[in-house]
Amino acid sequence: MTRNLHAVRNALLATVALLTLGATPAQATSHQAFPGNWLYLTLTTGDAHASSIRGTLLLCDPPQGHAHAAEACAELATAGGDISRIPPKPDTVCSMIYGPVTASARGEWEGRQVTYSHTFSNSCVMGAGTGAVFAWSD
Repeated sequence: MTRNLHAVRNALLATVALLTLGATPAQATSHQAFPGNWLYLTLTTGDAHASSIRGTLLLCDPPQGHAHAAEACAELATAGGDISRIPPKPDTVCSMIYGPVTASARGEWEGRQVTYSHTFSNSCVMGAGTGAVFAWSD
C-alpha cells in the first residue's frame, strides 16, 4: 500500500511539474526559472496497464538535482546536451528480463530546447545507454 501511495504521489508531482513547465512560455521558463543548462527528467516504469512515474530536475550550473548530477552534467556537456549521443558504457552486461522503463527529458541546453524520450527493455539497458543522466533513482 505504501508503495502505491509513493507511486501516486510521484506521479502527481511529475504531472504538476510538467504542467507548470508547459503553462508558461518556454523562453520565460528557461531564462527566469532555471538559468543555465537544465532538464526535467522522468522515469516511467512498467507497461501501460501498471506503471509508476518519478521525476527530478537536473540543474547543471552548478550541478544539482540528484546524487550523480556532476557526472550527468559532464556527460551531457560532452554530448552537446543530446542524451542520445552519450556513449554507451563499455562492457555492460544486462539481463534479458523484460521490465520496460521509459526515460524522458525536457529542458534547455546551451539555449536550445531539449526533448528526449526512449523506452528501454529494462533499467540496466537504460543505464548503459544514458550514463548518469537518469541515475538518480534506485
